[in-house]
Amino acid sequence: MAAVKSRGNRSTELVVASAFRASGVKGWRRHFPIAGKPDFAFPQAKLAIFIDGCFWHGCPKCRRIPATNRQYWLPKISRNIERDSNQSRALRSRGWAVVRVWEHRLKGDGVARVVAGIKAKIQRIESPQ
Repeated sequence: MAAVKSRGNRSTELVVASAFRASGVKGWRRHFPIAGKPDFAFPQAKLAIFIDGCFWHGCPKCRRIPATNRQYWLPKISRNIERDSNQSRALRSRGWAVVRVWEHRLKGDGVARVVAGIKAKIQRIESPQ
């Protein structure tokens, strides 16, 4: 398993970054230095965005555990899920809003829906009623 190297989620992050630029979304930063290391942060709105890979983060819709070496993968993915939960909780306790986006939601025209949802969330945060 040491041969399985994580490359981060560069491809999904780049898709979202491109969509932010194309949609005119401003104020985001990649890898903003706060607890949990969100993929994108909107510091003014205190909004953290995580793009979670379906395999690594245990997506309930796409979850597929490899048939070999299950004794490694099951605890590994469970730890990732627990860490994600703890990171979200820690950020929320510091006043940040947290959005987690599953990788499969970025397929096809899904990225446009994701960006629209993030824009709406920013709007709600910045102009509460």
